[in-house]
Amino acid sequence: MEFESEDAATAFYDDYATQVGFIMRVMACRRSEVDGRILSRRLGCNKEGRCNSTKGKHGPLRKPRTSTREGCKAMILVKIGKSGKWVVTRFVKDHNHPLEVSTRERRHKMDEKDKRIQELTAELRRKKRLCAAYQEQLNTFIKEVEEHNELLSAKVQIIVNNMKNIESEN
Repeated sequence: MEFESEDAATAFYDDYATQVGFIMRVMACRRSEVDGRILSRRLGCNKEGRCNSTKGKHGPLRKPRTSTREGCKAMILVKIGKSGKWVVTRFVKDHNHPLEVSTRERRHKMDEKDKRIQELTAELRRKKRLCAAYQEQLNTFIKEVEEHNELLSAKVQIIVNNMKNIESEN
């Protein structure tokens, strides 16, 4: 399957999850080292993985509670293709736990939270890009100041040498 955008792929898999009876979770992404844009995204079942330990070296790290994780492997991997469209490159359909279609009201509340998380994540990405642009401008400015400083130092040295020559002549 192909999608016009990452958001379209996420929306599709989220709708699929709702129909089948599980809750979709954004699991991981891979970014370009050049410009930081997302190259692939892994979406899966919210019961993926196992619960981290609640015990540390010196006692409990946090209050123990029941885990919702069951090691489920169901997932979808989408990558941006050369055409610019998002292509499904891997799909694991099977779940290792019973599926249950959630009630509309409960799912609606989850959608509002998910939307807010997506909005905040998008805002964070924009701020990071803006910060990177400012950092690049600042580095360019610092480099220009350093070059100008070296040029002025060279000119001052020439003037000092000329003054020494004039004094020695007198």
